[in-house]
Amino acid sequence: MNCENIFTKIIKKKIKSKIIYQNKKVTAFEDANPKSPIHILIVPNKIIKSINKINKKNKNIIGTMAYTAIKIAKKFNFYKQGYRIVINCNKYGGQTIPHLHMHLLGGKILGKFC
Repeated sequence: MNCENIFTKIIKKKIKSKIIYQNKKVTAFEDANPKSPIHILIVPNKIIKSINKINKKNKNIIGTMAYTAIKIAKKFNFYKQGYRIVINCNKYGGQTIPHLHMHLLGGKILGKFC
């Protein structure tokens, strides 16, 4: 069974994308359809289909993803203005690719969400 998706192809550099950050655990790259001036996706390098698939063995990946978002916000100097991180889950939550991913949004005033 081929489990590749667009994110795994970006991680493996089979598809060209502007990678912002990459290490052994996560990859961060610019969203192809940005919803704000800064829109970066942070994904685990191993496929985890959604946040519902987080378990005792892989639970640290969420912290790694959040810490990566903070590092990027500091590196590109928008952490003081503020930003939003979002994880969509499954169809009703707006997740369109079955690979856990965190959206890092910033660069403008984002409307109130809740």
